[in-house]
Amino acid sequence: MFWVILVLMSLVAVAFAIWPFSRGLPRQGVLVAGLIVFVAGLSAGVYTGTGQPGVPSGASSPVAGNDSIPGIAEMVESLAARLEQEPDDLEGWKMLGRSYMTLGNTPGAIEAYERAVELSEARDVGALVGLGEALLDGNNQAMSQRSIGLFENALVLEPNNPPALFWGGIAAFNRGDPSLAADRWELLLGSNPPAELRPMIEQRVAAWRGQPLAQAPAQSAQPVQQRPAGGGSRVVAASLSVGDVAAAALPAEATVFVIARDPGQPSPPIAVTRRRLSELPMVVELGNADSMIPGRELSNFDEFELVARVSLSGSPAAQAGDWFGSAIVRPSEGDSVDLSISERVE
Repeated sequence: MFWVILVLMSLVAVAFAIWPFSRGLPRQGVLVAGLIVFVAGLSAGVYTGTGQPGVPSGASSPVAGNDSIPGIAEMVESLAARLEQEPDDLEGWKMLGRSYMTLGNTPGAIEAYERAVELSEARDVGALVGLGEALLDGNNQAMSQRSIGLFENALVLEPNNPPALFWGGIAAFNRGDPSLAADRWELLLGSNPPAELRPMIEQRVAAWRGQPLAQAPAQSAQPVQQRPAGGGSRVVAASLSVGDVAAAALPAEATVFVIARDPGQPSPPIAVTRRRLSELPMVVELGNADSMIPGRELSNFDEFELVARVSLSGSPAAQAGDWFGSAIVRPSEGDSVDLSISERVE
């Protein structure tokens, strides 16, 4: 069972948005209303309950889930214990860092990524970027010389790495080199960002090059997140919103799980990512890079159910009092869907 859990945990990466970077961009205030941060986040050991947000679907089982399957925290503890016995497992330490970031354990994430950087002799791009982002998280998103150096080293090893280009562009601007910042974000444009994000990047590049700044469309002020395609392109783009009644009943910092699942076999989910309620409304994209199990990729499904669920407990398992919205997605008919969180789990 442990190795099944280990494989699942290694196969999910998500994105979190880091909001206004006023301290990081002191000369122009908040440059971007919704800065896109490409981070690995959610451990894919989401257990059976994740596929059960209280919405009947096919063979879905009760909300209570299967108590025999451990939760994310228990799996992370198991991974950490294994790494104590196998301290030279580079991929394991990176996985542990991602998992700790998901659980909000920033010090633990920093320690895990430090170990990964040490094991790889600072040659693993994922370890460098992960540590840089964990340090940012621990420093209230303020860039330190250490985090800047990690992103710069990552760019030396992999010049087209999207998260390193993103942070490297901001770092270049902060140190007074807008030309380099523009160069890096132009490369970021080559990573095929979503349509909603492209105008913002293009506007910043134009500003850094001293060109006239086009008027941003009204919706660009809305936070929009996208995880860069890691091994698969976008399969679905969900425009998430929350109903007025649900918004009044829920705390702004509640966790939102976005789950793609097979209606006929809802557990385990096909793909999962996570956001915060305070980030809504927003567009969330899921693709093959978010798939949980090898060979069970999102693009292989002609039809799947997409569920957005607000978890009051922060747990992947649905509980009474959570709110959700769901829709059936058929990619051949269109890859965009509107999803309103307006139903309550009883």
